[in-house]
This record gives sequence, C-alpha cells and structure tokens, in this order.
Amino acid sequence: MDRKRLIAAALMLSVATLAAFQNAEAAERVRVRGIVESLDGDTLKVKSRDGKDITVALKSGWSVGGVVKAAVSDIKPGDFVGIASQPTDSGINGAIEVVIFPASMKGTGEGDRPWDSAPNGSMTNATVTNAVTSVSGPTLTLTYKGGERKIKIPDGTPVVTLTSATKADLKPGSGVFITGEQTGETTVSANRVAVGLNGTVPPM
Repeated sequence: MDRKRLIAAALMLSVATLAAFQNAEAAERVRVRGIVESLDGDTLKVKSRDGKDITVALKSGWSVGGVVKAAVSDIKPGDFVGIASQPTDSGINGAIEVVIFPASMKGTGEGDRPWDSAPNGSMTNATVTNAVTSVSGPTLTLTYKGGERKIKIPDGTPVVTLTSATKADLKPGSGVFITGEQTGETTVSANRVAVGLNGTVPPM
C-alpha cells in the first residue's frame, strides 16, 4: 500500500471511530469531557470539566481520532455536519458547537436526537441544504431522513472538523471527548478517544 493510501486509511479509521460518539444512547453510555492528566498503558486519567478525576480503562484495540479547528466560512451547502444546539426565544435553535464531517462520512449518524451539552440540547447530524447569512451569523437549514431543522450559528460558536491522530497525541493538558460505559462512580470503560490537536478543545 503506498503512502497516500496509508494516510487515507488512517484518516478513515480515525473519523469513523469519532462518528460513533454521536450514535451512543444516553441511557446506556456516558460522555467524558475534560483534560488529559496521564496515560499509562491502557489507563487514561482525565480531569473532567466539572472537576472530577475520571479513570478511563481503554479496551483492547482502542483508537484515537483528532479534532482540529475550522471556521463557519468552511460550511457549504451539501456538507454533512453535526451540530449541537438548544432552543432560543426566536423559535430557531442556536448552535453550541459544529462538527464538519469529511465527505467520506456523509450520512453517518444521520438524524436528530437529545444531547447533554446544554439544557434541552439536541444533536443534529444532517446535510446543509441552505445557508442564509446575517450580521450575527448564518442560519443553516439542515435536512435528514424524515425531518428538517433550522439552526442559527452565533458568532463565536466553536467549529471543528475531524482528522487522524495517534496515541502520542494524548499528552497531559490535551482536551479529550470520550463516550464509554460507566463502570463505577469515577471509572469508565471505552474503546475510542477524541483528542484536540494544536490546542483545540473538543467542543462536543
């Protein structure tokens, strides 16, 4: 396999593992958002956003995917995105964060479901069919099987995209997002880790 194919294969693997995070059912899974404290073999210690020390037992064959900064201007009609949002007084949901998926992942986790990053939050994985610009940020029309949702992207909303990463990127101080099974009050078992690269904090 030549170098280009190796790079493409690594990228596909990393973004595919990240996509699985948004398909997790809240009743069965937990989400860990925080900062890496240490990685020792298959044990990852994380300081969560709410100040808890979480120990993550990484399963055999665990993988890592990267999260890097992007911009609202990168979003075009036809793109497939994952947007966490919450209701606003205007009647149109306001985005909390945006993930632009690589073209190869279009359709992954398609749909609209509850999300725990904000009160009454939802995650919409869908195709951008229209983008209307305004002074305070664009409003996107997203369509998915069986539905449609309009979401406004306020100025300053974190926007990221996905890339490849390695275990070496799980350095102390790096931001991570993990979906796994709760095994104890402060312990989680998982087989995937999303890590922010170049100082990016995964906003999911």
